[in-house]
Amino acid sequence: MSTTLTTPEAPGRRPVTELLTGGGPVRRALWLALGALVLFSIVRAISGEVALTSSSTMSAALLLAVPIGLAALGGLFSERAGVVNIGLEGMMILGTWGAGWAGYQWGWGAALLGGLAFGALGGLLHALATVTFGVDHVISGVAINILAAGVARFLSELLYTDNPAGGGVTQSPALSSRPPSVSLPVLSSGPDLLGDVEGLHWFLISDAAGVLRGVTHEVGVLTILAVLLIPVSYLLLWRTAFGLRLRSCGENPWAADTLGVAVYRTKYIAVVISGALAGMGGVFLVFIAGIYRENQTNGRGFIGLAALIFGNWRPGGLAAGASLFGFADALQLRSRSAVVALLLLVAVLLAVLAIRQGMRGRWWQAGVAGAVAVLALIGFLTIDVLPPGIVSFTPHLTTLLVLSLASQRLRMPQADGLVYRRGES
Repeated sequence: MSTTLTTPEAPGRRPVTELLTGGGPVRRALWLALGALVLFSIVRAISGEVALTSSSTMSAALLLAVPIGLAALGGLFSERAGVVNIGLEGMMILGTWGAGWAGYQWGWGAALLGGLAFGALGGLLHALATVTFGVDHVISGVAINILAAGVARFLSELLYTDNPAGGGVTQSPALSSRPPSVSLPVLSSGPDLLGDVEGLHWFLISDAAGVLRGVTHEVGVLTILAVLLIPVSYLLLWRTAFGLRLRSCGENPWAADTLGVAVYRTKYIAVVISGALAGMGGVFLVFIAGIYRENQTNGRGFIGLAALIFGNWRPGGLAAGASLFGFADALQLRSRSAVVALLLLVAVLLAVLAIRQGMRGRWWQAGVAGAVAVLALIGFLTIDVLPPGIVSFTPHLTTLLVLSLASQRLRMPQADGLVYRRGES
Protein backbone atom coordinates (compact mmCIF):
# COMPACT_ATOMS: atom_id res chain seq x y z
CA MET A 1 0.00 0.00 0.00
CA SER A 2 1.43 3.39 -0.95
CA THR A 3 0.54 6.85 0.30
CA THR A 4 0.62 9.82 -2.04
CA LEU A 5 1.38 13.26 -0.66
CA THR A 6 -0.93 15.93 -2.05
CA THR A 7 -1.58 19.57 -1.31
CA PRO A 8 -4.67 21.68 -2.11
CA GLU A 9 -2.89 23.59 -4.85
CA ALA A 10 -1.30 20.72 -6.78
CA PRO A 11 -2.71 21.13 -10.32
CA GLY A 12 -3.34 18.26 -12.66
CA ARG A 13 -0.94 17.69 -15.50
CA ARG A 14 -2.12 19.07 -18.85
CA PRO A 15 -0.47 18.91 -22.27
CA VAL A 16 1.17 22.02 -23.70
CA THR A 17 -1.42 22.23 -26.47
CA GLU A 18 -4.20 22.54 -23.91
CA LEU A 19 -2.32 25.26 -22.04
CA LEU A 20 -1.94 27.27 -25.23
CA THR A 21 -5.40 26.73 -26.72
CA GLY A 22 -7.54 26.04 -23.66
CA GLY A 23 -8.29 28.11 -20.60
CA GLY A 24 -4.94 27.54 -18.92
CA PRO A 25 -2.60 30.05 -17.31
CA VAL A 26 -0.48 30.50 -20.44
CA ARG A 27 -3.45 31.57 -22.50
CA ARG A 28 -4.70 33.90 -19.77
CA ALA A 29 -1.27 35.47 -19.50
CA LEU A 30 -1.11 36.02 -23.26
CA TRP A 31 -4.56 37.64 -23.32
CA LEU A 32 -3.65 39.87 -20.37
CA ALA A 33 -0.40 40.92 -22.07
CA LEU A 34 -2.26 41.71 -25.29
CA GLY A 35 -4.93 43.66 -23.41
CA ALA A 36 -2.28 45.65 -21.54
CA LEU A 37 -0.48 46.47 -24.81
CA VAL A 38 -3.70 47.69 -26.43
CA LEU A 39 -4.55 49.79 -23.38
CA PHE A 40 -1.09 51.35 -23.25
CA SER A 41 -1.27 52.03 -26.99
CA ILE A 42 -4.56 53.88 -26.56
CA VAL A 43 -3.18 55.93 -23.67
CA ARG A 44 0.00 56.68 -25.62
CA ALA A 45 -2.00 57.80 -28.67
CA ILE A 46 -4.28 60.07 -26.61
CA SER A 47 -1.58 61.58 -24.41
CA GLY A 48 1.19 61.72 -26.98
CA GLU A 49 3.68 60.39 -24.44
CA VAL A 50 5.85 58.03 -26.49
CA ALA A 51 7.85 57.15 -23.37
CA LEU A 52 4.98 54.91 -22.23
CA THR A 53 5.92 52.19 -24.73
CA SER A 54 9.38 53.28 -25.91
CA SER A 55 12.20 50.75 -26.07
CA SER A 56 14.33 52.87 -23.72
CA THR A 57 11.61 52.77 -21.06
CA MET A 58 11.11 49.03 -21.50
CA SER A 59 14.84 48.39 -21.30
CA ALA A 60 15.08 50.42 -18.09
CA ALA A 61 11.98 48.68 -16.72
CA LEU A 62 13.59 45.29 -17.34
CA LEU A 63 16.77 46.36 -15.56
CA LEU A 64 14.81 47.68 -12.59
CA ALA A 65 12.42 44.71 -12.45
CA VAL A 66 15.07 41.97 -12.38
CA PRO A 67 16.46 42.60 -8.85
CA ILE A 68 12.92 42.98 -7.51
CA GLY A 69 11.87 39.77 -9.24
CA LEU A 70 14.87 37.85 -7.92
CA ALA A 71 14.13 39.00 -4.38
CA ALA A 72 10.50 37.98 -4.82
CA LEU A 73 11.56 34.61 -6.22
CA GLY A 74 13.74 34.10 -3.16
CA GLY A 75 10.79 34.89 -0.94
CA LEU A 76 8.70 32.37 -2.90
CA PHE A 77 10.97 29.44 -2.00
CA SER A 78 11.15 30.44 1.65
CA GLU A 79 7.47 31.14 2.20
CA ARG A 80 6.27 28.14 0.23
CA ALA A 81 8.25 26.12 2.78
CA GLY A 82 6.52 27.97 5.62
CA VAL A 83 9.25 30.47 6.59
CA VAL A 84 8.39 34.16 6.31
CA ASN A 85 11.41 36.01 4.94
CA ILE A 86 11.35 39.68 5.91
CA GLY A 87 15.15 39.57 5.66
CA LEU A 88 15.23 39.66 1.84
CA GLU A 89 16.56 43.21 1.94
CA GLY A 90 19.45 42.20 4.21
CA MET A 91 20.28 39.20 2.02
CA MET A 92 20.36 41.49 -1.01
CA ILE A 93 22.74 43.80 0.87
CA LEU A 94 25.04 40.87 1.59
CA GLY A 95 24.80 39.87 -2.07
CA THR A 96 25.84 43.33 -3.26
CA TRP A 97 28.84 43.36 -0.94
CA GLY A 98 29.90 39.83 -1.91
CA ALA A 99 29.60 40.69 -5.60
CA GLY A 100 31.64 43.86 -5.21
CA TRP A 101 34.36 42.12 -3.20
CA ALA A 102 34.76 39.16 -5.55
CA GLY A 103 34.13 41.13 -8.73
CA TYR A 104 36.92 43.66 -8.41
CA GLN A 105 39.43 40.86 -7.89
CA TRP A 106 38.31 38.12 -10.30
CA GLY A 107 35.69 39.57 -12.65
CA TRP A 108 31.96 39.29 -13.22
CA GLY A 109 31.76 35.48 -12.93
CA ALA A 110 33.31 35.58 -9.48
CA ALA A 111 30.99 38.48 -8.60
CA LEU A 112 27.99 36.28 -9.35
CA LEU A 113 29.34 33.44 -7.21
CA GLY A 114 30.28 35.83 -4.41
CA GLY A 115 26.82 37.40 -4.33
CA LEU A 116 25.14 33.98 -4.31
CA ALA A 117 27.38 32.77 -1.49
CA PHE A 118 26.91 35.83 0.74
CA GLY A 119 23.15 35.84 0.16
CA ALA A 120 23.01 32.13 0.96
CA LEU A 121 24.86 32.80 4.23
CA GLY A 122 22.14 35.29 5.15
CA GLY A 123 19.54 32.64 4.35
CA LEU A 124 21.40 30.07 6.42
CA LEU A 125 21.42 32.44 9.39
CA HIS A 126 17.67 33.03 9.00
CA ALA A 127 17.05 29.27 8.81
CA LEU A 128 19.18 28.65 11.89
CA ALA A 129 17.21 31.22 13.87
CA THR A 130 13.71 30.26 12.72
CA VAL A 131 13.86 26.53 11.99
CA THR A 132 16.32 25.35 14.65
CA PHE A 133 15.84 27.84 17.49
CA GLY A 134 12.20 28.77 16.82
CA VAL A 135 12.74 32.53 16.72
CA ASP A 136 9.77 34.52 15.43
CA HIS A 137 10.21 34.80 11.65
CA VAL A 138 9.56 38.54 11.46
CA ILE A 139 11.96 39.32 14.31
CA SER A 140 14.68 37.21 12.70
CA GLY A 141 14.16 38.90 9.33
CA VAL A 142 14.32 42.40 10.79
CA ALA A 143 17.46 41.45 12.71
CA ILE A 144 19.10 40.20 9.51
CA ASN A 145 18.28 43.46 7.74
CA ILE A 146 19.97 45.44 10.50
CA LEU A 147 22.88 43.02 10.81
CA ALA A 148 23.57 42.92 7.07
CA ALA A 149 23.94 46.68 6.81
CA GLY A 150 26.36 46.69 9.76
CA VAL A 151 28.37 43.76 8.44
CA ALA A 152 28.69 45.38 4.99
CA ARG A 153 29.97 48.64 6.53
CA PHE A 154 32.41 46.78 8.82
CA LEU A 155 33.83 44.69 5.99
CA SER A 156 34.16 47.77 3.78
CA GLU A 157 36.10 49.62 6.44
CA LEU A 158 38.28 46.56 6.97
CA LEU A 159 39.04 45.71 3.33
CA TYR A 160 38.48 48.81 1.21
CA THR A 161 40.06 51.58 3.27
CA ASP A 162 43.48 52.39 1.77
CA ASN A 163 42.97 49.61 -0.79
CA PRO A 164 45.45 50.02 -3.69
CA ALA A 165 42.68 49.11 -6.15
CA GLY A 166 40.49 51.98 -4.92
CA GLY A 167 37.23 51.98 -3.00
CA GLY A 168 36.50 53.29 0.45
CA VAL A 169 34.23 52.99 3.45
CA THR A 170 31.05 53.11 1.38
CA GLN A 171 32.08 51.47 -1.88
CA SER A 172 34.27 48.79 -3.40
CA PRO A 173 36.81 49.09 -6.20
CA ALA A 174 35.27 48.82 -9.68
CA LEU A 175 34.62 45.39 -11.18
CA SER A 176 37.58 44.13 -13.16
CA SER A 177 35.26 42.96 -15.97
CA ARG A 178 31.63 43.48 -16.95
CA PRO A 179 29.19 40.75 -18.02
CA PRO A 180 28.47 40.42 -21.75
CA SER A 181 25.16 41.39 -23.34
CA VAL A 182 23.34 40.09 -26.40
CA SER A 183 20.84 41.47 -28.93
CA LEU A 184 18.61 39.80 -31.48
CA PRO A 185 20.37 39.99 -34.84
CA VAL A 186 18.61 42.02 -37.55
CA LEU A 187 15.60 42.78 -35.33
CA SER A 188 17.32 44.56 -32.40
CA SER A 189 20.83 45.07 -33.77
CA GLY A 190 22.45 45.50 -37.16
CA PRO A 191 19.58 46.75 -39.35
CA ASP A 192 17.50 47.13 -36.15
CA LEU A 193 14.13 46.60 -37.83
CA LEU A 194 12.21 46.88 -34.55
CA GLY A 195 13.78 50.29 -33.92
CA ASP A 196 12.72 51.48 -37.36
CA VAL A 197 9.12 50.36 -36.81
CA GLU A 198 9.09 51.95 -33.35
CA GLY A 199 10.10 55.30 -34.85
CA LEU A 200 7.04 55.32 -37.13
CA HIS A 201 4.70 55.73 -34.11
CA TRP A 202 1.97 53.57 -35.61
CA PHE A 203 -0.84 52.59 -33.27
CA LEU A 204 -0.23 49.25 -31.57
CA ILE A 205 2.37 48.04 -34.13
CA SER A 206 5.02 50.59 -33.13
CA ASP A 207 4.15 50.08 -29.48
CA ALA A 208 4.66 46.33 -29.81
CA ALA A 209 7.95 46.95 -31.62
CA GLY A 210 9.12 49.28 -28.83
CA VAL A 211 8.31 46.71 -26.16
CA LEU A 212 10.04 43.88 -28.06
CA ARG A 213 13.12 45.97 -28.80
CA GLY A 214 13.37 47.07 -25.16
CA VAL A 215 13.56 43.48 -23.94
CA THR A 216 15.82 42.14 -26.70
CA HIS A 217 18.40 44.92 -27.24
CA GLU A 218 21.69 44.58 -25.33
CA VAL A 219 20.27 42.24 -22.68
CA GLY A 220 22.79 41.05 -20.10
CA VAL A 221 23.41 37.38 -19.42
CA LEU A 222 22.22 37.72 -15.82
CA THR A 223 18.96 39.22 -17.06
CA ILE A 224 18.41 36.22 -19.31
CA LEU A 225 19.22 33.87 -16.43
CA ALA A 226 16.81 35.71 -14.13
CA VAL A 227 13.98 35.49 -16.67
CA LEU A 228 14.61 31.78 -17.20
CA LEU A 229 14.46 31.20 -13.45
CA ILE A 230 10.73 32.05 -13.46
CA PRO A 231 9.57 28.99 -15.49
CA VAL A 232 12.32 26.85 -13.94
CA SER A 233 11.03 27.70 -10.45
CA TYR A 234 7.48 26.85 -11.49
CA LEU A 235 8.56 23.49 -12.88
CA LEU A 236 10.67 22.76 -9.81
CA LEU A 237 8.00 23.68 -7.27
CA TRP A 238 4.90 22.39 -9.07
CA ARG A 239 6.17 19.56 -11.25
CA THR A 240 8.72 17.69 -9.13
CA ALA A 241 8.60 15.56 -5.99
CA PHE A 242 11.02 17.96 -4.29
CA GLY A 243 8.69 20.87 -4.97
CA LEU A 244 5.70 18.96 -3.65
CA ARG A 245 7.56 18.17 -0.43
CA LEU A 246 8.68 21.78 -0.08
CA ARG A 247 5.16 23.15 -0.54
CA SER A 248 3.74 20.57 1.85
CA CYS A 249 6.04 22.01 4.54
CA GLY A 250 4.35 25.35 4.03
CA GLU A 251 0.83 23.95 4.06
CA ASN A 252 0.95 21.36 6.84
CA PRO A 253 4.43 20.36 8.06
CA TRP A 254 3.03 17.95 10.66
CA ALA A 255 1.17 15.96 7.98
CA ALA A 256 4.24 16.10 5.75
CA ASP A 257 6.36 14.69 8.57
CA THR A 258 4.03 11.74 9.02
CA LEU A 259 4.47 10.95 5.31
CA GLY A 260 8.25 10.85 5.58
CA VAL A 261 9.20 14.37 4.49
CA ALA A 262 12.36 15.67 6.20
CA VAL A 263 10.70 18.93 7.22
CA TYR A 264 13.66 20.57 8.95
CA ARG A 265 16.06 19.77 6.12
CA THR A 266 13.58 20.91 3.47
CA LYS A 267 13.02 24.22 5.24
CA TYR A 268 16.77 24.77 5.51
CA ILE A 269 17.24 24.11 1.79
CA ALA A 270 14.38 26.43 0.87
CA VAL A 271 15.61 29.33 3.00
CA VAL A 272 19.21 28.99 1.80
CA ILE A 273 17.95 29.04 -1.82
CA SER A 274 15.89 32.08 -0.87
CA GLY A 275 18.96 33.89 0.39
CA ALA A 276 20.99 32.93 -2.68
CA LEU A 277 18.33 34.29 -5.03
CA ALA A 278 18.05 37.52 -3.06
CA GLY A 279 21.85 37.79 -3.16
CA MET A 280 21.66 37.29 -6.92
CA GLY A 281 19.38 40.31 -7.06
CA GLY A 282 22.11 42.24 -5.27
CA VAL A 283 24.65 41.02 -7.85
CA PHE A 284 22.49 42.49 -10.60
CA LEU A 285 22.59 45.91 -8.93
CA VAL A 286 26.38 45.73 -8.79
CA PHE A 287 26.48 44.80 -12.48
CA ILE A 288 24.39 47.86 -13.36
CA ALA A 289 26.66 50.25 -11.46
CA GLY A 290 29.91 48.37 -12.06
CA ILE A 291 30.71 48.78 -8.38
CA TYR A 292 29.36 48.05 -4.89
CA ARG A 293 27.94 51.06 -3.05
CA GLU A 294 26.41 51.30 0.41
CA ASN A 295 22.59 51.37 0.45
CA GLN A 296 22.59 50.14 -3.14
CA THR A 297 19.47 48.02 -2.64
CA ASN A 298 17.35 51.06 -1.66
CA GLY A 299 14.49 48.98 -0.29
CA ARG A 300 14.16 46.68 -3.31
CA GLY A 301 14.03 43.65 -1.02
CA PHE A 302 10.85 45.00 0.57
CA ILE A 303 9.35 45.81 -2.84
CA GLY A 304 10.22 42.24 -3.86
CA LEU A 305 8.26 41.00 -0.87
CA ALA A 306 5.34 43.16 -2.02
CA ALA A 307 5.64 41.69 -5.53
CA LEU A 308 5.52 38.20 -4.02
CA ILE A 309 2.33 38.98 -2.15
CA PHE A 310 0.81 40.67 -5.21
CA GLY A 311 1.62 37.54 -7.21
CA ASN A 312 -0.21 35.37 -4.68
CA TRP A 313 2.95 33.36 -3.94
CA ARG A 314 3.21 32.17 -7.56
CA PRO A 315 6.12 32.59 -10.02
CA GLY A 316 4.06 34.12 -12.82
CA GLY A 317 2.25 36.49 -10.49
CA LEU A 318 5.40 37.75 -8.82
CA ALA A 319 6.99 38.27 -12.25
CA ALA A 320 4.02 40.45 -13.21
CA GLY A 321 4.32 42.38 -9.94
CA ALA A 322 8.05 42.95 -10.40
CA SER A 323 7.45 44.11 -13.98
CA LEU A 324 4.81 46.57 -12.81
CA PHE A 325 7.04 48.09 -10.13
CA GLY A 326 10.00 48.16 -12.52
CA PHE A 327 7.94 49.94 -15.16
CA ALA A 328 6.70 52.55 -12.70
CA ASP A 329 10.26 53.21 -11.57
CA ALA A 330 11.59 53.39 -15.14
CA LEU A 331 8.84 55.75 -16.28
CA GLN A 332 9.45 58.27 -13.52
CA LEU A 333 13.15 58.23 -14.39
CA ARG A 334 12.55 58.67 -18.13
CA SER A 335 9.79 61.27 -18.23
CA ARG A 336 8.00 63.26 -15.52
CA SER A 337 5.22 64.21 -17.91
CA ALA A 338 4.64 60.58 -18.89
CA VAL A 339 3.79 59.80 -15.28
CA VAL A 340 0.76 62.09 -15.66
CA ALA A 341 -0.43 59.85 -18.51
CA LEU A 342 -0.68 57.04 -15.98
CA LEU A 343 -3.62 58.94 -14.48
CA LEU A 344 -5.54 58.28 -17.69
CA LEU A 345 -4.58 54.62 -17.48
CA VAL A 346 -5.79 54.49 -13.87
CA ALA A 347 -9.04 56.22 -14.87
CA VAL A 348 -9.74 53.62 -17.56
CA LEU A 349 -8.93 50.66 -15.31
CA LEU A 350 -11.07 51.97 -12.45
CA ALA A 351 -13.94 52.73 -14.82
CA VAL A 352 -13.87 49.11 -16.00
CA LEU A 353 -13.71 47.96 -12.37
CA ALA A 354 -16.69 50.18 -11.49
CA ILE A 355 -18.75 48.68 -14.31
CA ARG A 356 -17.88 45.13 -13.25
CA GLN A 357 -18.75 45.81 -9.62
CA GLY A 358 -22.03 47.42 -10.68
CA MET A 359 -22.97 44.39 -12.77
CA ARG A 360 -22.39 42.24 -9.67
CA GLY A 361 -24.61 44.46 -7.55
CA ARG A 362 -21.77 45.83 -5.43
CA TRP A 363 -22.90 49.43 -5.64
CA TRP A 364 -20.70 50.79 -2.86
CA GLN A 365 -17.49 49.46 -4.44
CA ALA A 366 -18.66 50.57 -7.88
CA GLY A 367 -19.34 54.07 -6.63
CA VAL A 368 -15.92 54.42 -4.99
CA ALA A 369 -14.11 53.10 -8.08
CA GLY A 370 -16.13 55.40 -10.35
CA ALA A 371 -15.46 58.46 -8.19
CA VAL A 372 -11.71 57.80 -8.12
CA ALA A 373 -11.78 57.21 -11.89
CA VAL A 374 -13.36 60.64 -12.40
CA LEU A 375 -10.74 62.27 -10.13
CA ALA A 376 -7.93 60.55 -12.05
CA LEU A 377 -9.39 61.75 -15.36
CA ILE A 378 -9.65 65.31 -14.04
CA GLY A 379 -6.04 65.10 -12.87
CA PHE A 380 -4.92 63.94 -16.31
CA LEU A 381 -6.77 66.81 -18.02
CA THR A 382 -5.58 69.55 -15.67
CA ILE A 383 -2.03 68.56 -14.62
CA ASP A 384 0.89 69.07 -16.98
CA VAL A 385 3.83 67.92 -14.84
CA LEU A 386 3.77 66.45 -11.33
CA PRO A 387 6.16 67.80 -8.66
CA PRO A 388 9.47 65.91 -8.48
CA GLY A 389 8.72 64.58 -4.99
CA ILE A 390 5.48 62.92 -6.13
CA VAL A 391 7.10 61.58 -9.31
CA SER A 392 9.93 59.92 -7.39
CA PHE A 393 7.36 58.37 -5.05
CA THR A 394 5.51 56.74 -7.99
CA PRO A 395 6.99 53.20 -7.53
CA HIS A 396 6.13 53.16 -3.82
CA LEU A 397 2.64 54.55 -4.49
CA THR A 398 2.17 51.84 -7.11
CA THR A 399 3.20 49.24 -4.53
CA LEU A 400 0.60 50.44 -2.03
CA LEU A 401 -2.15 50.72 -4.65
CA VAL A 402 -1.53 47.28 -6.13
CA LEU A 403 -1.39 45.56 -2.75
CA SER A 404 -4.64 47.21 -1.67
CA LEU A 405 -6.39 46.05 -4.85
CA ALA A 406 -4.91 42.55 -4.72
CA SER A 407 -5.52 41.94 -1.02
CA GLN A 408 -8.97 40.42 -1.57
CA ARG A 409 -7.77 37.42 -3.59
CA LEU A 410 -4.66 36.40 -1.71
CA ARG A 411 -4.02 32.96 -0.27
CA MET A 412 -0.77 32.52 1.56
CA PRO A 413 0.55 29.06 2.52
CA GLN A 414 -1.43 27.88 5.53
CA ALA A 415 1.58 27.24 7.78
CA ASP A 416 3.56 30.28 6.63
CA GLY A 417 5.20 31.90 9.66
CA LEU A 418 4.35 29.15 12.11
CA VAL A 419 7.10 27.72 14.31
CA TYR A 420 7.28 24.00 13.59
CA ARG A 421 8.27 21.49 16.23
CA ARG A 422 8.20 17.79 15.45
CA GLY A 423 5.62 15.95 17.50
CA GLU A 424 3.58 19.07 18.24
CA SER A 425 0.41 20.05 16.41
